[in-house]
Amino acid sequence: MNGLFSSTSWLYIILVGFFVGLLGRFFMPGNNRMGCLLTIVLGIIGALLAGWFGQYMGWYAPGEPAGFLGAVLGAVVVLAILRLFSGRR
Repeated sequence: MNGLFSSTSWLYIILVGFFVGLLGRFFMPGNNRMGCLLTIVLGIIGALLAGWFGQYMGWYAPGEPAGFLGAVLGAVVVLAILRLFSGRR
């Protein structure tokens, strides 16, 4: 059943991405000013990174999504990588 809030729904992906991105920004110290769209993208990329890394380490089966905490950790890692490459202004 593909409902409005099933895991394959775009609305579900966007909402979870937003909350994961917000939590990732909250746990990463420093000034992480970005808008809602970039926060959603951050959360989605963090979840994809956590899923890929979890599959690589054998924690997740192929096709299995990352857990919520793993996605938040992935978002923090993405923010750390962005900060590393953006440098100080």
